[in-house]
Order: sequence, then C-alpha cells, then structure tokens
Amino acid sequence: MLEQVMLVSLFTFVIHLTETLTYSLRSAGVRLGKLAVALSLSGIILLVSRTANMIQAPLTGKIIDSAKLHVDYNLIDQLRIIIGAATMGTFTALLLFPSAVILSSRVISHFEVAGSIPRMVRSSVSIQKLQNARYHLRYPKLSMLSRLRIGSLPKRIVVLNCVVTAIYTIGVLAALLASTLTADYSIAASQSSGLINGIATLLLTILIDPQIGLMTDKVLRGEREFAVLHRIFGMLMISRLLGTVLAQVLLIPAAYWIKWIVSVL
Repeated sequence: MLEQVMLVSLFTFVIHLTETLTYSLRSAGVRLGKLAVALSLSGIILLVSRTANMIQAPLTGKIIDSAKLHVDYNLIDQLRIIIGAATMGTFTALLLFPSAVILSSRVISHFEVAGSIPRMVRSSVSIQKLQNARYHLRYPKLSMLSRLRIGSLPKRIVVLNCVVTAIYTIGVLAALLASTLTADYSIAASQSSGLINGIATLLLTILIDPQIGLMTDKVLRGEREFAVLHRIFGMLMISRLLGTVLAQVLLIPAAYWIKWIVSVL
C-alpha cells in the first residue's frame, strides 16, 4: 500500500509543479509582449497536469477502498503524505522559476518561427538543443527573496490565493476521507468534492484572476515596470506554497464538513 501512496504522491508532485510553472510562461509572455501566445502555450503545461490528475484519481480511490477494508489502516497519515507532495511540487517550481522564465521565452520565440506546435517540436527538439538548455538555467538566490514585497500585491489577494490553493489541494482528498466517516452516505460524500472546490472557484474567478489581469495589463501598457509583475508572480507562488501547508490543517475539518453537508441534503 505504501507503494501506491508514493505513486499518488508522485502524480500530485507533478500536478502542482506544472500548475505553478504556468506563471513562468505568463511572465515570459509579458516580457516579450506576447501574452496571448504564452497563454495558449500554457495549455500544454496544463495538459500534463490534467493527464497526471486523470491517472491519480483512480489510484487515490483504491487507497480509500483499502482503508475501508482494513480498519487499522492509518488513512489520514497517508493523505498527509500526498498533501506533502503538493508542497514539494510547489516549492520545486518556486526554485525553477528563474530558469523556467528564460526557457519559456525561448519556447515562445521558437513557436512564433515554427507557427505550430508539431513543427516547433520537429525543428526545436533535438539532443543538441536539449543539451544547450543547461546554458539558460538560473539558480535561485536568496537575493531574489529580498526583492519580493507584499506591497506589490494587495494583501487580500495573497491571503485569498493561499486559501484557494489549500481548498483545491484537499478538495478531492477531503471528500474521499469523508466517505470513510459515514456508512450511510459514503458514495454521496465521495462525490462531494465540488462542495469544497466550488468555493475556491468562486474566489479565484471573482476576486483573484481579475486583479491579476488588471496588473498584467498595466505592465503591458507600460504603466508599471515588468519587475513589479515578476514580484507579483513570486508572491503568488509563495502564497500557493503556504496554501499547501494550510491544506494540512484544513483536511480533517473539511472532511467532517462534507460529512455533515451530505447528511442534511
């Protein structure tokens, strides 16, 4: 069973790594003045995340099934390992961000020349060019942290992004955990992740994304410096990292909340 937990953790690591690294494409797109191209290419990164999520879901379900068959199985600790993998994935993306921005700029430039993703892959992906990628790597430095200021982004956006990340991180896990807490509404609870994720979607769509969009447009129009946007993305990634830590705290209360909701519906 531990092997299955580690496999789910690996997919969780990939999901949070790739989703966090989409900030690098957006940053590169703004730097080059080609945000629309960058947003279209970010779909490729998200495709990796969605594929990993598609494989992860049934594997997580099998862990829950095993926990129901073995009453002495410590399910909560295993779920905390999975959430820990989300933290590690986000932290790794934070470390890779400087290199990812530079590499994303190269990808955008190659895409413009090629005109399509298949042609870009044929013309740009080779052993030699993959080896040359190491020359574009930038190691993170502590001085980068000193340039991050909470003032570059409203505090409420940082807090909300942290909360949204925490909710998304535990949405499915809390629903599956809730299904083990009630025998009468087990199936209903397992299908209730939307009760958690719906809150995060509302917060993200109404309060967070419009603010980030406005700040991005100001940078594109030259009203604010690019360094400000770079700091904003940095703060968003740090708030995502803190959100995965907050998820550890919210896991059990969210599971009991789902259990209560399905019992009164």
